[in-house]
Amino acid sequence: MYIAILGRQPALSMAELEHLYGSDKTRWFSDQAATTETDTLSVDRLGGTQKAGKVMFELANADWRTTSTKIIQHYGKKWSGFEGKITLGISAYGFPVKPTEVQKTGIILKQKLKKDGGSLRLLPNAEPALNTATSHHNKLGLSKNKVELLVVRARNGNVIVAESIGAQNITALALRDQKRPKRDAFVGMLPPKLAQLMLNLALPEHIPKEFKVLDPFCGTGVVLQEAMLMGCSAYGTDLSEKMIDYTQENLTWLMNTFDVANDINLHQGDAMNTKWRQPINAVVCEGYLGQPFSAPPTLSKLEEVRKNCNHIMGDFLKNIAGQLEPGTPLCIAVPAWKDINGTFTHLPLINDAEKLGFTRFAFKNVKNDELLYYREDQVVARELLVLVKS
Repeated sequence: MYIAILGRQPALSMAELEHLYGSDKTRWFSDQAATTETDTLSVDRLGGTQKAGKVMFELANADWRTTSTKIIQHYGKKWSGFEGKITLGISAYGFPVKPTEVQKTGIILKQKLKKDGGSLRLLPNAEPALNTATSHHNKLGLSKNKVELLVVRARNGNVIVAESIGAQNITALALRDQKRPKRDAFVGMLPPKLAQLMLNLALPEHIPKEFKVLDPFCGTGVVLQEAMLMGCSAYGTDLSEKMIDYTQENLTWLMNTFDVANDINLHQGDAMNTKWRQPINAVVCEGYLGQPFSAPPTLSKLEEVRKNCNHIMGDFLKNIAGQLEPGTPLCIAVPAWKDINGTFTHLPLINDAEKLGFTRFAFKNVKNDELLYYREDQVVARELLVLVKS
């Protein structure tokens, strides 16, 4: 069993895990962590998971003192006689403890191992949990002598102690986001990790060969680049010929930089009336989000923008519905607008999936209205619709 430390918006991260590994194998452990019973979990594939670890042992109704004693006993014995130096980080989640208390556990363990002839380098804790950058840059979880203990406490007092299998590769994500030759802030800056998450809300855990992902609003190609890194063929269309050129240049850069050699099919097309080439195995895209706002718009302006977005996205769904085989999965980002009270206004079409020829995926661990991606200072959020062609 594995435990995942979830991202800034845990509901999205949980939805990703549930879709990939199944609702019967994935469940909440705490407000910021989930467990999943799988043998194939990979942090590199997951866009919403900050860290993940293999569960070593569990404790019932334990405080930090009890947990710390168990960690020292367990790893004092396990690492006794270990050849070479161990680099250790300890991250505590859900415990009402100071960083110094977490650090003290590592110091006692270090002293115990030293008496037995062992050597341990302990990473300092500025917070109870190491941040993702520290875990990543120290390569914790990627070899037997670079260990991070993920120590997670649920509200009921139950505790999981896990050994990390790695943290989100922020270096690779930044490279794919910032070093692509073509970027365009006007059409939106979809983060690669959000593209990963969206793909995982549509793709199966084990992706068949020649699996083709269509992005009908491909922009600069972020969704397609992440799909190719997962082993998929890329099919992209966009209303703008310039965006097609940008996507082609970015995907060529991707193939040269990451040694990827998947099929690419790109052409100009209006998503409201394009006839796409078959087969299409999944559809993943950021649709038309309307104009950006730095502050909540007036009610009349919001209604105007909402109506326009609903028209474009509704006509797109009507168009593509007749071109997909039943059972084809889709993950589509549509706009939702936040007011000064934090309340969201949604597109009317999110309640009309059946009329448009689709059913919404039924999540067990999250509600559909929780699938919103946004920063606190953003007015326009991305609402993720996870659909299946009826």
